[in-house]
Amino acid sequence: MTVNKRKKVSRYRGSMTHGGGSKKKRRGAGNRGGKGMAGSGKRGDSKKPSLWKQKYFGKYGFTSKNTGKINATNIDYLEENLLKLPQDVVSKENEFFSVDLKKLGFNKLLSKGKVINKYKIRVTYASKKAIEKIKNSGGEVILLK
Repeated sequence: MTVNKRKKVSRYRGSMTHGGGSKKKRRGAGNRGGKGMAGSGKRGDSKKPSLWKQKYFGKYGFTSKNTGKINATNIDYLEENLLKLPQDVVSKENEFFSVDLKKLGFNKLLSKGKVINKYKIRVTYASKKAIEKIKNSGGEVILLK
């Protein structure tokens, strides 16, 4: 026959401190030594070897010098909003639509979407797939410096 053992917590009901001594004793983060990685100072010799393994001290990795932001758009955005865009950005030259994405605030063209019209697009960056799609439709992408 099995006997269910009562939890210790239920025995502490009504005892106010649950076996912790005075009311003041188990109070605050100081009771456990501080928050986070506290105790890793000069006297924390027992903790130091484990902290060295975690690379807690010093600087690691690198910081990127590239601070330029990429603001990208897709081909489907051009197809959907071609007639809504301002005339100084989009103009029709023969059968081509000439689009200056820099004036729209974009600096990269991505390839999502189908190319229906023929475009001459001026942009700083473009993905290989986007350039390929526009060339296959009979247009061209002019990459700016």
